[in-house]
Amino acid sequence: MTTSPTWLNLTDLGNIYGISPIKCGRTLEENGWRDQHGRPTQGALLAGAVSTEKTQKLTDTTLWHADICKALLERNGFIPVSRASRIAQWTQLLEALEEGSPSINTTAEQMAEELPKELIQEVNAQLAERGCHFRVKDNSRTHASTSKANNSYCL
Repeated sequence: MTTSPTWLNLTDLGNIYGISPIKCGRTLEENGWRDQHGRPTQGALLAGAVSTEKTQKLTDTTLWHADICKALLERNGFIPVSRASRIAQWTQLLEALEEGSPSINTTAEQMAEELPKELIQEVNAQLAERGCHFRVKDNSRTHASTSKANNSYCL
């Protein structure tokens, strides 16, 4: 039985290595798989690294073959970040943002919007364990607005 390939956008591909989608895309571009406008190149198509169904759409909807791109990224020195490390990093970041700083304009709620959905439960558990009152709300289950009444604080 063969498994079908996993196709990821740049955000999800970058998350594997703890890098931004911009850095991930730039690495693909430096290796000839994206052009200066962020579109997949013929080289990416020939390598089987990009979904042929998505090549004419905007770059943020282009899907990349996970295994093929992982090999390229690792040849370029990127190392996958463990799930435990990702959870710890998100927990520390959200805890620091909740405490606040006059030099930081981003709130914990704003940053939590970028947290991968599959990490929410474990990040919230670590926040609770550390005594932090902030909790990430999983908006994928509801259609609530992001008004102050729907913030992520646990009372």
